[in-house]
Amino acid sequence: MQSDFLVIGHITHDRAPEGFRPGGTVTFSAVTAKRLGRSPAILTAGSLEGIGHSPVADGPPGVHRLNGGDLDGVIVCALPSPATTTFSNIYRDGRRTQIIEAVAAPILPESLPVAWAAVPTVLLGPLAQEMPTSWARQFPDALLGVTPQGWMREWDRAGHVRPTRWKNASEILPHVDAVIFSREDVGDDDAYIAELAAQARLMVVTDGYHGATVYRNGERHFVPARPAVEVDPTGAGDIFATAFLIRLKETGDPLAATRFAHVVASMSVEAVGLASIPPRSRVDAWLNSRNQT
Repeated sequence: MQSDFLVIGHITHDRAPEGFRPGGTVTFSAVTAKRLGRSPAILTAGSLEGIGHSPVADGPPGVHRLNGGDLDGVIVCALPSPATTTFSNIYRDGRRTQIIEAVAAPILPESLPVAWAAVPTVLLGPLAQEMPTSWARQFPDALLGVTPQGWMREWDRAGHVRPTRWKNASEILPHVDAVIFSREDVGDDDAYIAELAAQARLMVVTDGYHGATVYRNGERHFVPARPAVEVDPTGAGDIFATAFLIRLKETGDPLAATRFAHVVASMSVEAVGLASIPPRSRVDAWLNSRNQT
């Protein structure tokens, strides 16, 4: 299978009441891309324990196809690691308290399977400082997006995660096509958001149910969100970013891409887990019913 959407970052074990479930940007992004009609691939480090998989007969060494569940059919290259990045997420009053329990090995550019260097759309999704900035120069012909939350967080000895400044932003922003993050990721710091926007080609800052602001060419445009009854917001930012890149690739219009991403992300929070991520047909039907594109 030829992949047309690649996401890179740590797959995670997310602690939940029923045990652990797969998470991380790569998981939410791959399922979203699949539901929206793409053929996703994942480059990660860590264990695929609990996820059925089998070697790809005609693929590069170490590449597997995931079997069963929401990730069925997704292609993954899981690099060896002594640990798998593990998180606990606690939500209260719309805010998340996050604890990191373990961190997997770094993901380096030389680990990229050669066949994946020409994938047309790529999302860099670091979670725990696991990716060097050189990744921003690896895909000159792709639409390259970044969700930089993994470069914008630090944690104490007990694993309590807190926002921090994106120290290597200047090494990444000039080389990527779009960066997507939330106001929460930067502690609602408007001055810092403006500082990053001045360096970015295209930047989208989400603000939950309020909507998102698009920054481009010195201009900013607010795009309201689709109303939703929130049940489980885990992964909503990653889902939004993936949907945004897919629609941006199709249209070249960041405002249309933001409207599209709002619909996908808002539908995904209305139930628990990956199964809530909507198929393309449902998203298109909602937009068409309101004469939006």
